[in-house]
Amino acid sequence: MAGQLSAKSTINAWLKHPVGGAILREMLAAGGQDEKALRPVRMFSLERVASMSRGQMTDEMVADMVARANAGGAQEASGEAAEAVAGAAQAVGQETGEATPPPWVERIVPDRFAGRTVIVTGAGSGIGRATASRIAREGGRVVAVDVSEQRLAEVAAEHPGMITVTADITDPEGVAGIVAAAGDRIDGLANVAGVMDDMTPLHEVRDAVWRRVMSVNVDGAFLLTRAVLPAMLAAGHGSVVNVASEASLRGSAAGLAYTTSKHAVVGLTRSAAFMYGPSGIRVNAVAPGPVATNIEATFASELGGQRLGPFMALIPPIAEPAQLAASITFLLSDDGTNLNGVILPSDGGWSVA
Repeated sequence: MAGQLSAKSTINAWLKHPVGGAILREMLAAGGQDEKALRPVRMFSLERVASMSRGQMTDEMVADMVARANAGGAQEASGEAAEAVAGAAQAVGQETGEATPPPWVERIVPDRFAGRTVIVTGAGSGIGRATASRIAREGGRVVAVDVSEQRLAEVAAEHPGMITVTADITDPEGVAGIVAAAGDRIDGLANVAGVMDDMTPLHEVRDAVWRRVMSVNVDGAFLLTRAVLPAMLAAGHGSVVNVASEASLRGSAAGLAYTTSKHAVVGLTRSAAFMYGPSGIRVNAVAPGPVATNIEATFASELGGQRLGPFMALIPPIAEPAQLAASITFLLSDDGTNLNGVILPSDGGWSVA
C-alpha cells in the first residue's frame, strides 16, 4: 500500500506515488504541461513549490491535493487548482529531464570560523541568510547586513549573538556603520546582496533599472570591500567572496543591466585578487545558476523573452540557498587555501551546457 503524502512530501515523492502522481500529472496536463516542468524542483516539498508560485497555489489548494491523494483521489481537481499547479510549474521554469539526483545534505564543520569575524550582506534572505547561518553555526562572529530590519531580526532570533546592521550598502554612511559594527578585526566579507533586472536588451533598458542594478551589484560591493581592506591589510590576512552569477560567464542568462553588473563583479574580483594576494588577502567569486531566493526575474521585453527563453530551457535544477552557502563558506574559509581570483561556477553544470 502506498504511503501517506503531505504538504512536506517532495515533488519526487508525489510523482512516484500512484495516486499523488496521477493528481499532479492530471493538473499539469490541464494547464498544457507535463512533469518535465517540475524537474527543477523535484527535491522541493509541495509546500515549498506552492510558496514559489507567487500566490497562484494557495494553502487551501495544497490541503485539497493532500486530502485527495490520501483518500484515493476520487474527486476531480478544480480548474482553478489545475491552473495553479501549471502556473507554479511555469514560475520555476521548464526542463527536459533525466534521473533525479539524490538529495544534498548539509554537513556543518565545527569551529571552521572560530575566532573569525565575517560580514555578510543580503543576510536577511536567500543566499545571504543561508551563508550567515552557516558561518554562525560553524563558530564565526557574523555581522549580518540587510536593508530589512524585520528580516534581520528573524535571522538573529535563530542565532543568538549574531550582530545585525540595517544598512544600504550603496550609502557611504551605511558602509561606515557596517565597518564600525564589525570592529577592528575583519577576517572575511561575503558580498551577497544583489538585485535582478527586467531582462531587457540594450535598446530597451530604462535609466532607472540600469542605475539601480549597477548601484547595488557593483557600487555596493566596491564600497564595502574598499572599506574593509584596511583592517585586512593591517592583519596580513583576509578573505572576500563576491557573488557573481551565471550571467557573469555568458550573455544569454539575463538582461543587459544585470549581465553587465555581474561581469563587473568578475573584474573587481580578479583585479583585487591580483593586487592583494601578496598581502595575504584572497578574493574569489561564486557564480550561481538558478537558486530559490526571493529575487524574481520579470520579462519586460518581447525581444528579451524570445532570445533568452530557449536558453533558459537549459538550466539545471534550482538549487537551495544552503547549497550556495556551502560554496561561499568553502572559499571564505581556510579550506579555500591556494584559491585566489577564482570564479567558481556553482550552477549545477549550467556553465558547461
